[in-house]
Amino acid sequence: MRISRSWLVLALCALAPVAAADVKPSKAARAGKADAEKAAKEDAEKDKANKADADADKDKDKDKDKDAADKPDAKTAPVRGSAMSPNRGKKLRLEYVVAVINDAIILNSELEARRTPVLGEAAQITDPKERERRIAKLTSQVLDEMVNEELIVQAAEAAKIEIEASEVQAAVDEIRQQNNLDEAGLSAALAAQGYTLNNYKHELRRQLLRIRAVNQLVAPKVSVTDEDVRARYDQMARRTEQVQAVKLSHMLFKLPEHATEQQLAEAKDKASKALARVKAGEEFAKVAATESEDDTTKATGGELGWFQRGSMASPEWEPIVFAMDKGDVRGPVVGPQGFHVFTVTDIKRSDLKPFNDMKEQLQRELRRREMDKQTATWVEELRKKAYIDIKLQ
Repeated sequence: MRISRSWLVLALCALAPVAAADVKPSKAARAGKADAEKAAKEDAEKDKANKADADADKDKDKDKDKDAADKPDAKTAPVRGSAMSPNRGKKLRLEYVVAVINDAIILNSELEARRTPVLGEAAQITDPKERERRIAKLTSQVLDEMVNEELIVQAAEAAKIEIEASEVQAAVDEIRQQNNLDEAGLSAALAAQGYTLNNYKHELRRQLLRIRAVNQLVAPKVSVTDEDVRARYDQMARRTEQVQAVKLSHMLFKLPEHATEQQLAEAKDKASKALARVKAGEEFAKVAATESEDDTTKATGGELGWFQRGSMASPEWEPIVFAMDKGDVRGPVVGPQGFHVFTVTDIKRSDLKPFNDMKEQLQRELRRREMDKQTATWVEELRKKAYIDIKLQ
């Protein structure tokens, strides 16, 4: 059984990676960097000493082999030291620093543990250069997220925010209950993923610390007024939420599985040109008949039929098409098969619930959006003030 590290439903933003600022490190930052560099230097000296020892061992083994060859029974007598380790003489680098954040570091093993779950699809790309490029991009994004998390933890500690051991234990108990595990079962499940219970408690504490930091340091900056809620309701009444169903047509521009950047650009360009022709006055159905790569719908002008809310194959399309009026054309919109250009040929409208019935829901929605925005701004400020040294290899 796999235990999720992100077991909590966070009312936080997905922190967008922000470029590290080139700022002067603090005294503690310089000390952190010096410690990391000192450790790296010591590793290099150890590697050098190990290589020297390995070379000496090789010379000794050669001398022993020569002495044994001079003896009459050398073919049958065992030569001590001849069964060498396959790693003897090799330079093994088991651990190193991939990022310094003020006086903290991130190790390569920590980065590997975080990036492994997201590399599955990229690892299947057949083009070696494209695969390497995609993996490098994902690795950089994961490391950026880890840097952001460390900065939030440091901000929490600077603000004297604390998490009690009892809170961490309560979180562990909740995880056990959610996964229907006793203590031994939880320990076994964690061990299968490379964790000890103490490691996992440490990670949970950091996660709880980040949540509390956002709630205490960012949430007070978030303000949603009654006027904001009313404006959002009026916008919904005018445009989106009153649409109950849409009659949709599309053009599809296909992409192969694990498409390269060039293939993505070419398909998007085709979709953009088809969109431009429709906006210039050509009939959508005629353009779809000649340009769409969806063989099942191009003969009927790309018609897909009626869709109600919650019925679309790709949920991310819903806010796009349900915000369109009759006759609108939008694209290129990415989907599982490639890029799409959509047009709404008809709509069915429904009555919007009264304002008082939706007020609390809209207030929560607006507050969540503002919290995301303020959190991203706060993290960017933390990055600008911090000493950050990325050492990806």
